[in-house]
Amino acid sequence: MLRISTVNVNGLRAAARKGFVEWLADTSADVVACQEVRAQPEQLADHVSDPDGWFVTHAPAAAEIKGRNGVSVYSRHEPTTTTIGFGDDEFDDSGRYLEAEFPGLVVASLYLPSGEVGTERQQQKERLMASFLPYLSKLRQRAAAAGQEVLVVGDWNIAHAEIDLKNWRGNRKNSGFLPEERAWLSRVFDEAGYVDVQRRLDPDGPGPYTWWSYRGRAFDNDAGWRIDLACATPSLAETATSAVVERATSHDLRWSDHAPLTVTFDWDLHKAGRNS
Repeated sequence: MLRISTVNVNGLRAAARKGFVEWLADTSADVVACQEVRAQPEQLADHVSDPDGWFVTHAPAAAEIKGRNGVSVYSRHEPTTTTIGFGDDEFDDSGRYLEAEFPGLVVASLYLPSGEVGTERQQQKERLMASFLPYLSKLRQRAAAAGQEVLVVGDWNIAHAEIDLKNWRGNRKNSGFLPEERAWLSRVFDEAGYVDVQRRLDPDGPGPYTWWSYRGRAFDNDAGWRIDLACATPSLAETATSAVVERATSHDLRWSDHAPLTVTFDWDLHKAGRNS
């Protein structure tokens, strides 16, 4: 079995103080992808930046935007290679994207911008989306030629359908649920050929949600968004046996405003490597 988790930690230093370290020690995941790390590796305690039993690659944001963004990959097996960015000069040093290659498999950690309608933040999000879609197609083609599967996990910051957020009617004009964003995500599935693993296993919804605002009683009322996704190449997606949101049992036990999404595949990393 292969188990991969993804979680937006909402600041790894804060998450480490609130429970991330304990969660990481207890998880059975083979790979853990983190987003919104918001720290340089040297700012993290050793047991967070390089914990025993894990190989870790951090891709922080550049110095001029220090303290923002940042993605990481923790893995129990050493990657054969790691790559920061996807070949776009605007975004490659912004802490948005990191790939780790293993035998027969590419795992990527993605942090798509959240955006805000009518601002530069939304324009930035749209530029990244425009650049990233063709890259996803090329990645799938490149991996297929090398006998690899691909899994892009992370905070995609887009709810694809009405069943992916509680208050969809009130968010139709807000970033994260705009028609053009949802159409772009459809292209990731229909044109680039990736599969939303969780939705494949649970096609009807609603949710399960992965993010809840800290405002009001959103968590207690389960008024959330499903924006943390695991998008796989079709052959890998077909082997998925479960996709579980590790939702805290109560508001006070949360260590992020997101919850980990953990996907299990009936897929042997070592066997895949021998066959590729």
